[in-house]
Amino acid sequence: MMMYKFLLSLGIMILTSFQLLAQKEPVKVGVVGLTHTHVHWILGREDRGDIQVVGIVEPNRDLAERYSDQHGFPMSIVFDSMDEMIDRTHPEAVTAFGTIYEHLEVVEKCAPLGIHVMVEKPLAVSLEHAKKMQALAQAHHIHLLTNYETTWYPSNHKAYELLKSGAVGDLRKVIIRDGHKGPKKIGVNDEFLDWLTDPVQNGGGAIMDFGCYGANLMTWLQDGQKPNTVTAITQQLQPENNPKVDDEAIIILTYDDSNAIIEALWNWPIGRKDMDIYGLTGAIYADNRNQLRVRMTEGYDGYQEEFHQLEERPAPLNDPFALLAAVIHNEVVLSAYEPSSLQNNMIVMEILEAARKSAETGKTITLDK
Repeated sequence: MMMYKFLLSLGIMILTSFQLLAQKEPVKVGVVGLTHTHVHWILGREDRGDIQVVGIVEPNRDLAERYSDQHGFPMSIVFDSMDEMIDRTHPEAVTAFGTIYEHLEVVEKCAPLGIHVMVEKPLAVSLEHAKKMQALAQAHHIHLLTNYETTWYPSNHKAYELLKSGAVGDLRKVIIRDGHKGPKKIGVNDEFLDWLTDPVQNGGGAIMDFGCYGANLMTWLQDGQKPNTVTAITQQLQPENNPKVDDEAIIILTYDDSNAIIEALWNWPIGRKDMDIYGLTGAIYADNRNQLRVRMTEGYDGYQEEFHQLEERPAPLNDPFALLAAVIHNEVVLSAYEPSSLQNNMIVMEILEAARKSAETGKTITLDK
């Protein structure tokens, strides 16, 4: 009997060890496209053992060779097409770093094969594309995530936590500012600039490139509640640099008891990604990635201010590819409307679609609930 118990315990230990090892196997990831310069995020990432880049799709050999020299990946893993890369490397997931227009094609190719997909923001160039992507993801039971830089900001998560705890009272207004001097002024490479300033491949200019950040954060703060109305204006203040698209967008969202102003600009003198949250009794200022202030009202214009210097979030909540691996391994389950989720980003696309329509027509757009 003792020998039986010993062998049973040993068997359980061995099985558990194998299960732990299996869980720690890196997710095999294919990179589709190199023209989006956010691709340096994954190519230059330290090896954490959670993912393994097994293949890259990029028909532009010159671009692939430049990045191969920069990051040290072998050209033997670079393929001209998704079909070739998938057939040769069998990825479990792909990350899309091409044009936003190409996101639909990536999902059309990968979803029927059971390959999970993470795209760079925004989810799609249009609500029509987004709905097709959603249908494919749901039909084939794949994860479809959208990556935003601001998802990984500790300041945004602290702001969310403070708001939901009632620290500044009921929400009344949010102002979200994102952008920089403009793609050409900050010196993005030609391969990126060519499509980032194209109304078809990017779906628009600053309104898409940076308007999506505000729509994403506001949908998260509102726990998935859609705005009642969307009003937007766009301008082109750098026609010499952005002849085909807007470079200035202001989007106003109204809710039952609050509103939001999204300022998405390629005309800021200084690059920024920050957010102000105003409640009935105070305000939260997420000034940058790691710094946050809380002001509590005193009298007419007085206040007490508390400053927070925030540490990075723990893994896998501090990195898009760590999160992707954790979701695939069922170690993390995304809540319905958090920033990376498909549910959140479908609402983002409704907001962006309405914003473009509002800017084109000069009218406020009411969203269907």
